[in-house]
Amino acid sequence: MATQTVMGTEIEYGITVKNDPDFDPISSCVLLVNAYREDPAGEILWDYDQENPLADARGFQVDGEKYTPNQQENIARNKTLINGARYYVDHAHPEYSSPEVTNARDLVIHEKAGERVLEMSRREANTLLPAGANMLIYKNNSDRKGNSYGSHENYLMDRQTSFKQIVEHLMPFFVTRQVYCGAGKVGSENRAQPCEYQVSQRADFFEVEVALDTMVKRPIINTRDEPHADRDKYRRLHVIVGDSNMSEYTIYLRNGVTALVISMIEDGAVPEGMVLRDSVRAIKQVSHDPKCRVELALDNGKKLTAVQMQKEYLEAAHRYIASREVDPMIKDIVEKWEYVLTTLESEPMDLAREIDWISKKALIESFMERKNLDWRDHQVQMLDLQYHDSRPEKGLYYMLERQERVERIVTDEEINAAIHTPPDNTRAYFRGECLRRYPAQVFGVNWDSISFGVEDQAVKRIMMPDPLKGTRAHVEELLDSSTSAKELVEKLQA
Repeated sequence: MATQTVMGTEIEYGITVKNDPDFDPISSCVLLVNAYREDPAGEILWDYDQENPLADARGFQVDGEKYTPNQQENIARNKTLINGARYYVDHAHPEYSSPEVTNARDLVIHEKAGERVLEMSRREANTLLPAGANMLIYKNNSDRKGNSYGSHENYLMDRQTSFKQIVEHLMPFFVTRQVYCGAGKVGSENRAQPCEYQVSQRADFFEVEVALDTMVKRPIINTRDEPHADRDKYRRLHVIVGDSNMSEYTIYLRNGVTALVISMIEDGAVPEGMVLRDSVRAIKQVSHDPKCRVELALDNGKKLTAVQMQKEYLEAAHRYIASREVDPMIKDIVEKWEYVLTTLESEPMDLAREIDWISKKALIESFMERKNLDWRDHQVQMLDLQYHDSRPEKGLYYMLERQERVERIVTDEEINAAIHTPPDNTRAYFRGECLRRYPAQVFGVNWDSISFGVEDQAVKRIMMPDPLKGTRAHVEELLDSSTSAKELVEKLQA
């Protein structure tokens, strides 16, 4: 039986400072992250001891040195938030990692809360910049200088599911799901074939099928084996092949469908015989074909379009959910998935309300027609970028949202609540509530542990190896009865 769904996202944002000739992305990121102050007195470490980025899911450890910042740098670069999220500096980008959630709707809420945290930080950081300088943040995947930054998804899986099986069944799925997950991009990059407009921001940057690295020779399937949970029981599938999406509908499908397909893999319910002849070539072919008509060569000699391949997974999903009790949300995801695939086959542009790359394309084409421009005009590239602008008054996606020209999945009230409230049905609840109730006594945090500095005693680390424990139902009474972290630790260790 498939592992209960637990998922989250890690979004790296683009950053620049206008009118700053000395712009340094790292120091700007540090300023941005530290501009967001939930607890002015809090100096909480991120617990790097609990991480091992050199472990490979294929069963070995790669050579290299694990980077661990000193205490001062750690505090400057990391914030763990009371909603259970992590907000930090990753290389030269601000990154927001959502708390763990159990369904795609909650994922939309908490990813969108991240957008608002970034914008709140940006506004505060701007008050600290020299006169005339203006920090700008973009939820996109490319700086147009050959650098791509990620939108990563994470899914809990059963450790017993072989990684070979995961690769076999997810490779064609990931190559083709971009037809409804792509964020869209004007032009091409990374020495890819020239094009006017493509489906995905990231597709041009994938160079191998399977590997551990996320920055050089990017793989379609990443092999990082860092479960952030009980290693004997779980693995964390670290997905780096997706785009940074603005559309709630697209995010909902992206994570909802992927989680469902992962459950189908664990239960042996996926379609067989879909092995692409050249996955790296195919991911670019799909992205460079906004009409969704290109046929991809399979190892068995057949040729199918990306939509046809997705329909194979869809048909298997219909059989899968018909054979068992499933949450109504899963049925909703499958219905939306089918609607989108059917529409993509007939006329992709009819999905301008739902799918990011199509919403953006329709917006740009309308502008081009009014101004008599072509795809090579610099104004068109600026429109592409502005779609992802974090400023509600400037970002073109937010303009569409205000004008009710895009479909919503959640409400503004739910998003605003999630800025300061963790999900209540994963261990993120315990993490967030400990940070809210005992901020001065929390010493360090990781996804699967929290450490307390209790008076003059040695630091006490509480392990949280199961993402589905530490929920409100499990710990609210315990927390309510513990007036201090010392009392909480004593009860947990009793």
